[in-house]
Amino acid sequence: MEHKLIEKASPLIKILEIIKKLRGENGCSWDKKQTPKTMTIYLIEEIHELVEAINSGEPDAVLEELGDVLFLIIFVAYMFETTGHFNLMDVADKNCEKMINRHPHVFGDKKGGSIEDIRKRWHAIKMKEKNHGKSDSLLDAIPSGLPALIRAYRISERAAKTGFDWDNISDVMEKVNEEFSEFKTELSANNKTKKNTDKAAMEFGDILFTLVNVARFAHFHPETALTSSINKFEKRFKHMEKSASQKGLDLESLTREEMDIFWNESKKNVTISTDIN
Repeated sequence: MEHKLIEKASPLIKILEIIKKLRGENGCSWDKKQTPKTMTIYLIEEIHELVEAINSGEPDAVLEELGDVLFLIIFVAYMFETTGHFNLMDVADKNCEKMINRHPHVFGDKKGGSIEDIRKRWHAIKMKEKNHGKSDSLLDAIPSGLPALIRAYRISERAAKTGFDWDNISDVMEKVNEEFSEFKTELSANNKTKKNTDKAAMEFGDILFTLVNVARFAHFHPETALTSSINKFEKRFKHMEKSASQKGLDLESLTREEMDIFWNESKKNVTISTDIN
């Protein structure tokens, strides 16, 4: 009878009722032992699967992965509800309040201005909010667990808001050349000790960090750009493997020159989208 009542509920209420059942007395032992902390790894995994689905351009895959993320969000909210902290409606109300407050040009009497004006206003409002007013640094609000390219972009962006920035992209490119020169110096060092290797790694990191700023000035995200390049290589390499296999050849047994022939064929035949936004 209870199962039939759940079926008649609205989709969001249905998810909540399913979670209550799973966490209930006669529910699933695995679901009942979960805590908000144990759920974080599953949230991270599902977010990555959602991002992959979005990048695939397949709406059905996005639909499924969005559902998985939604389920976990409601699951975590319900755990906090059962401990008397807040419920899903509190989460929604808080977010509505935040979004309305951060868009005074839509919900208030402020003029919109340029996209950069809107971004600056957003940041200023965010810094005044309760959870952002106690930090010792502008960078404290950036999660340390972000992937390196995303974190580098956020830190550079946040630092630039203070005026600590290059004047133009040409200046950043000049810095890239400077960092690359320092990296080559460390690589050519005769003494290949761990200390030298660490210094070379640090210089390589400086190149990557500066290139993140090149992307920022060029108005695209380095994480998205790198993901697109990885996907491009992956598609071309798989095509090369398939082409070699169709001719009865093992890719690993080919010479580099033979591999280059297959690779150039892949570059001609594999269609790659140039849309990274």
